[in-house]
Amino acid sequence: MSIKLKIASIWLPDFILKRELDNVAKNTIEGLNDVIKRYVPWRMEELIEQDEILKGNAEKRRSIMANTHNRRVKVLIEELGYEEAVKIARNSMFDVGYQLGQNARQRLGVGNSFEDLESAAKIMYKILGIEFKIENKDGNIVMIVNRCDLSKYYTPEACIVLSAADEGVVRGLNENIQMQFKERITDGASECIACISEVKK
Repeated sequence: MSIKLKIASIWLPDFILKRELDNVAKNTIEGLNDVIKRYVPWRMEELIEQDEILKGNAEKRRSIMANTHNRRVKVLIEELGYEEAVKIARNSMFDVGYQLGQNARQRLGVGNSFEDLESAAKIMYKILGIEFKIENKDGNIVMIVNRCDLSKYYTPEACIVLSAADEGVVRGLNENIQMQFKERITDGASECIACISEVKK
């Protein structure tokens, strides 16, 4: 484990947490904006008019980000239909997450070990107000999210779309590992559960 990764795992100052949260918000919102501009550009102006400036403590910033995501996903579903909107938006969010994961890998010096991947993911999830544990269930590796601040704000549809960014982050942190959510708190589950496996080549 690199020194940068070890330090960040132990200590993440509030100003860095806010800065990284703002970066996640910027990239995910821009990713959804790109989809809207491509498929339903006539809805863009009304969304921008409703946007709030990202400010306040981390909790406030998360709520603003989540509600901004909610509005964009809602517009895409209204215009494109549920299945098409979710498919297109998830593809975009996976790409955004992948880039965020790759950037974090370089900045934190994340190696190829599963331990490094787990440590880096915990840092990135701390920024989002998410806590998780990794368990081996009947030979399957699963991530169990037992606390998610974003679940208080996300619609089920937005959560489905934005969870693709999480899946992209994991791939960006380690090209050999993939993650896929199976259960979500926003759908009424007590915990979010995601399966983690090696990428089939």
